[in-house]
Amino acid sequence: MFKSLRSQLSVSILALLLVMIVLMSVFANWFINREFEYYVQRQEEARSEAIISDLTTQYNGMTRSWDADFLHTIGMYSLYGGYILKVYNADGIIQWDAENHDMTLCGKIMDEITYRMEKAKKSGSFQSHTYDITQGQTKVGSVAISYYAPFFFSENDHQFIDALNTVFIVIGIVAGILAVVLGGLLAKRIARPVTETAEAAKQVARGDYDIRVSAESHSQELSDLVASINHLAGALGEQEILRKRLTTDVAHELRTPLTAVTLYLEAMIEGLWEVTPERLKGCHEELIRMSSLVADIQQLATVEGDNLQLHKTKIDLLEIVKAVGGNLSAQAQAKGQTLAISGEETMVEADRERIQQVLVNLVSNAMKYTPQNGHIRIETEDNVGYGIVRVKDDGVGIAEEDLPLIFERFYRTDQSRDRRTGGTGIGLTIAKSIVIAHGGTISVESKLGEGSCFTISIPKDV
Repeated sequence: MFKSLRSQLSVSILALLLVMIVLMSVFANWFINREFEYYVQRQEEARSEAIISDLTTQYNGMTRSWDADFLHTIGMYSLYGGYILKVYNADGIIQWDAENHDMTLCGKIMDEITYRMEKAKKSGSFQSHTYDITQGQTKVGSVAISYYAPFFFSENDHQFIDALNTVFIVIGIVAGILAVVLGGLLAKRIARPVTETAEAAKQVARGDYDIRVSAESHSQELSDLVASINHLAGALGEQEILRKRLTTDVAHELRTPLTAVTLYLEAMIEGLWEVTPERLKGCHEELIRMSSLVADIQQLATVEGDNLQLHKTKIDLLEIVKAVGGNLSAQAQAKGQTLAISGEETMVEADRERIQQVLVNLVSNAMKYTPQNGHIRIETEDNVGYGIVRVKDDGVGIAEEDLPLIFERFYRTDQSRDRRTGGTGIGLTIAKSIVIAHGGTISVESKLGEGSCFTISIPKDV
């Protein structure tokens, strides 16, 4: 059973926050309790020293006697504070004993202290410590102080510890509630773009390429994910449009010659037309045109697929340009066009035949769409890391709205143009695929009525 991303994030964040809260509470409680115990121990030591100091002042060195009333006052005050005193003179004779004075009260106080410490889960027992009482360098007596060791809590101390524990519990509960709320909000914020992206991916898988994810995220990774899905949907939508147009264009390209051949043959079979060499030649030309289209489509599939094998060697682009120019110069002269070649030696790593195929295509197009007495120029340039070839003409040019689509399959700038002169519309697509297979780029700049410039860049080393 799969859980939603939001649920998993909520549980994970909540668990993490609760663990942190518990650990922090336990540590804070332990640390404060430990420091408070040290504080109480220091207070006990200070209290014992204060008792000794008070007793010292109650001895009269002139009469060598103790003030019994003050001994009683000090003893009872200490008893209510949890300290049981036995005061001796220099000869070891008891001057005041809390247990002899009020055994019942001593037992009650001892029981209360023991109960409080057991309730606080602090182990210990009553222990007695004897201290000398001196005036100057003379020992005038001693005192045995019994108290709960190693330390004990007074009633106020015990109430403080209980209040502190209550505060920690309340803080833990409030923090837990905040952890639930904030964890849920944080999980929702994180999961929302992921959920919407996942839903968009499902829609794209079902063929809905118009969907876009609008969720925003302050996370770079999630923003990249959303952008990638939107880009994928857009790219698939464009590919779907191209696929449909390809099907339509192929059908249209084949339908025209097939219809013509069919009509010619039916007319001749039914005797409506006389079978003549001219009519058979027309059928033959249409069949050749279909064969040419099929060959172009097959070649396009080869250069766009994994079957394209490039046999790369070190070649000079200027040398290839001169060879292509020499082969096509006769056609240019027949149309009264000028074909000029210029540039510098440019060595690249490429397939000679494929690059020559690209240049033949570009120069042939330039000659086709350049009027009589027009000019065509082929230039090479040796750039850092790339060899560049430009094919320029001063022909009819390409409209601005057609430039982004000029390399698409079966695209023609003049859709109504006769296919006998316009070709199949695949040549530039093949040229682009070959250049890309070399790791290069191909681009076009053109103005309607002023001519065009096709530029290809081939990396020197791949």
